[in-house]
Amino acid sequence: MLPLDAEHTLREIRTGDGAELARAYTANREHLAPWEPLRDASFYTAEWQENHARQCVVDAADGRGARFVIESSDGRILGRVNLNNIVRGAFRSADLGYWVDAEHGRRGLASRSVRAIVEHAREDLALHRIQAATLLHNVASQRVLAVNGFARIGVAPKYLHIAGEWQDHVLFQLVLDDPVSARERP
Repeated sequence: MLPLDAEHTLREIRTGDGAELARAYTANREHLAPWEPLRDASFYTAEWQENHARQCVVDAADGRGARFVIESSDGRILGRVNLNNIVRGAFRSADLGYWVDAEHGRRGLASRSVRAIVEHAREDLALHRIQAATLLHNVASQRVLAVNGFARIGVAPKYLHIAGEWQDHVLFQLVLDDPVSARERP
C-alpha cells in the first residue's frame, strides 16, 4: 500500500475487488466514456471485474503489469493507476494509464497517484522508462504528467480506438534514471 494523503491510498488490485470495481466504473461510466474504448455492458458487472482482478493478480505475479486502485479510507475505489505492458530486458519500460472518480477530480489525487506509481516503478520494479498517451484535448491529464516530470515526445496519429473511433494521442515519457533536476518542469 502506498499512502497518498490522510484519506487515500494506492494499493494493488486483488481478488475480491470485482464488486467495488463494478460500482466505481458504473458510477463513472459517463465521465470515462470520452477517454476510453467503447465498453460492452458486461464490463460493468461484478463478475467481469472480478475476472479482470484475477488476471491483474496473475499479471503482477508474472511481472507483466502492476495495476492499482485508489482507495478511500472507507474502502471505496475512486480510480485506477496502471503500469501495463511491462517489458524487461534491454527496454525495462511500461505504459501508464490512470483515472480518478468524477467527484474527486481536480484535488491533486491523480498527480499524487502518478507520483507514487513512478516511485514504485523506479524503486520496486527497477524500470528505466514509463510512457503515457493522452488524447490531444485531454489537458487535465497532460497537466498531471507534466507535474510529474513527463516530457512530451510527439503525436501518434490514430493511436488508440477511443470512444468508438481511432484518435490521435500526445505521447509522453519519463526516464526514471534521470535525476529529478534534469527533467523538464512546467
